[in-house]
Amino acid sequence: MSVPLWFFIACLAVVGVKTLRPPLWLVVVLLIGGYLLANSLLAPAIDPFAK
Repeated sequence: MSVPLWFFIACLAVVGVKTLRPPLWLVVVLLIGGYLLANSLLAPAIDPFAK
């Protein structure tokens, strides 16, 4: 059985939020920050660490 990576990460995120109960603003900041960082000029610099 093959599960898509995005689905696995989404499940982990849901379990993590339910278990750890971080503040909503922290979750939003991490999501927006990661999106902006991935589309910035720094993306090629962080690409080797992300793989």
